[in-house]
Amino acid sequence: MEAFSKLTSMLLNALETREPTADLLDSFVDHWKSVTNYYIETTDDNRPVGQTDIPWRLRQMLDILVYEEKQQAVEDMGPCLEYLLQHKLLETLSTLAKAQYPPGMLQQVLIFFSKLLSQMQKPLLQLLNVYRPVQKLIRLCALPGSLTLKEEAHFLFAVCSAVRKDLLALRYILEPLDQQPASSQPQLSPPASDPNPTPLCTQSAEFSPVPSAACQSSPVLPESGLIWALVQLTNSQRASVRLKASESLLLLSSLPAGPSADLLSAHSQLAELLAGKLQELYVLLPADTLDAAALQSWPHTAWRADSKSECADSLSSFFMWLDFLDQLTSEAPQVLAVKVAQCFHQVWLLSSLHPQLIHTCEQVILGSTAVLCAVVRLLTSWPLLDQLVHFLLKTPSLMPLVLQRCDHISDQISMMSLCLVEELLQKPHRDILDVLVLSFLQSRSYLLAGQEERPVESSQSSEDSQDLEEDPFFSDSFSDTQLLPPPLPHPPAGLGSTADIVNSFLCLVPVQVRSSQLLQEGGYESYVHDAHTLVTQCQTLSLSWDWPQGLPCPSEEEAHFLEGPLLKVLLDRLGRVLEQPYELNLQLTAVLSRLSAYSHPLLQEYLLDPYIPLSPCSRSLFSVLIRVMGELMQRIQQIPDLPDRLLNTRRDLLGMSHNNGQEHLTLLKGIIVLEEFCKELAAIAFVKLPMEKDLPGSPGSGLDPPHGDAFPDTP
Repeated sequence: MEAFSKLTSMLLNALETREPTADLLDSFVDHWKSVTNYYIETTDDNRPVGQTDIPWRLRQMLDILVYEEKQQAVEDMGPCLEYLLQHKLLETLSTLAKAQYPPGMLQQVLIFFSKLLSQMQKPLLQLLNVYRPVQKLIRLCALPGSLTLKEEAHFLFAVCSAVRKDLLALRYILEPLDQQPASSQPQLSPPASDPNPTPLCTQSAEFSPVPSAACQSSPVLPESGLIWALVQLTNSQRASVRLKASESLLLLSSLPAGPSADLLSAHSQLAELLAGKLQELYVLLPADTLDAAALQSWPHTAWRADSKSECADSLSSFFMWLDFLDQLTSEAPQVLAVKVAQCFHQVWLLSSLHPQLIHTCEQVILGSTAVLCAVVRLLTSWPLLDQLVHFLLKTPSLMPLVLQRCDHISDQISMMSLCLVEELLQKPHRDILDVLVLSFLQSRSYLLAGQEERPVESSQSSEDSQDLEEDPFFSDSFSDTQLLPPPLPHPPAGLGSTADIVNSFLCLVPVQVRSSQLLQEGGYESYVHDAHTLVTQCQTLSLSWDWPQGLPCPSEEEAHFLEGPLLKVLLDRLGRVLEQPYELNLQLTAVLSRLSAYSHPLLQEYLLDPYIPLSPCSRSLFSVLIRVMGELMQRIQQIPDLPDRLLNTRRDLLGMSHNNGQEHLTLLKGIIVLEEFCKELAAIAFVKLPMEKDLPGSPGSGLDPPHGDAFPDTP
């Protein structure tokens, strides 16, 4: 019987707010008076709010407001809501929250406001007696030592969600409109003498966006306001708070294009605060002790993964925030995304990263270059990528310095700089290739004057076929014909055909130093699958770049050919492939292979055409390889049992044995890299030329289609 009485009492209490509409206002007022009476009657100022009935009273008031709204049309304002606005209940609650009276009151008020904004369907934020207390509560958020971070994060998320539903409310949340003229402020309710009151939603639609002059006269303070509070909450030790604040920022930034986006871009500090946090996180990284190898393979770190760990390390935090900016600028309206990207350029790239890139300490150079390399690889947002490319290509003397470091005395810095170049070549930005390579090839001054119009499909005399051995970089140094690579066979399809070009690269490697067949590894055809993938990637990137189909006319002015800093350092490095570390050679050939895979006619001619007549003191990729092969033939005379040594070295590289103590190891590895690189170039030529010249893969090209599995990687 006692249990039945308790159940009856609980049901009566639950139904208390479900009274007839006529009694809702009385009940609402009674609950509010009970809250105010507490402050009149209480004698214990230290009693926590949780030990009073204030939380329950506030819940009842909220339930009444929500129930009342459901019983009426959207455009109508119920008596309870009107009482709340006219008697400034929200203003009183925000004042009590600020005073923390009784202790813990801020938490209860934040919960009440959060539910009010999220559960009410009417647009309330444009009303003076709503947005003023909301502004007051926002100023109480993210303060040092706060114990209500969870409730603050949910409250700010509710504010952003309400703005999302009512775009015109943004101006009332970001700007202190109490400084605006009274005529520009919305009225709480129609005058009592007005026989035809205007509905609430119609009033909301009448307010136009704030003009720029008004925004400039009332700027958001640097350490207050909605955006500042949200950015501060992203620094919380609690992962759930950081995630909710980030979601709020993303929600706010992805407003539709229009006046709201213009307001966020021009009259808020959103962009500056977002970029400023990236700078703060970067400053925490120890630039002189960063692990360059770990950064080179740093995985994509999703910002939402932050919720899985309460305390992420500084490097993870930096890349998670970078990923957040990447998504934000991808989803934000263009005007806001561009503003964020510009601040990303000014605040982080120029102010923090640039001084480290031009530093003299090798460890700082290595660490900052490794971070930049990872950032280039991970960015997908066009606005951020555009600013990053602009920073690298147009900051005075920066890119020449980076390219010079591809040939740095430190192999680590050289390798990281080459890695940065490779990552840049994989980004969908036309300026990268235009500025670094194509602008230097445009004049075609590397061609011998008077022989620019050599037919592609014409037979040549046997004397012409030997022009390759007369390369100025080769003939000046090596006169002993016994050390030359074997002469190229006369191609059946004529010079310039697919078969001819493929055979040209394959025949570069002397038979004496070929070792792949010793382990029954495939020839160039084992690279065709990978080459097809690489060429397809490059074609996809350059699809919208509107590249010409044919070669430009050579410049009529006689001028010395300037390779440009990138091609110069790549060809210089290739010329020393026999004396460089194996890993560095792999990175070098990866960059050259990617350049060769692009389908621009100038790149095709300069990098993959062995038969172009070079002007004096000019060189091409093929001519450099010829010179290296001549040097190779000289140096192998000093190595006894060369086939066995090459076989053992190849086994070591494949992990089949561990015998790294033999002599001439760098030279042997360089020979193997050269052999595989020539096969890779042959495969790229095989894949590209039929597509570019419409030659079939089998009869027209003079080559049979390859069979068998592709070789997985260069050893």
